Amino acid sequence: MMSRYYFDLCNRYRGRAVEITTRNGRKHRGIIRNVDQRRVYIQPIGRPSGFRGFGYGFYGSPYGGFRPGFGFGIALGAIGTLALLPWLWI
Repeated sequence: MMSRYYFDLCNRYRGRAVEITTRNGRKHRGIIRNVDQRRVYIQPIGRPSGFRGFGYGFYGSPYGGFRPGFGFGIALGAIGTLALLPWLWI
């Protein structure tokens, strides 16, 4: 199962900067902060794209509700590719 592959990979890369491309082509850059059986939670890096968009406001918490600055979740099953980013790109 591909979700198990990305679960293991995301746990291995916890605390590292990554670029995740979802199956629908959206790219997300961030630092992996947490992983559960359904989602990887990243703290966005780079320029924000808009109010309460990527890099702004309140983000989903793996424990329900929202917390400021925590990051947001990406479904493991939605991941198309995951690549480590060199720190120079941040």
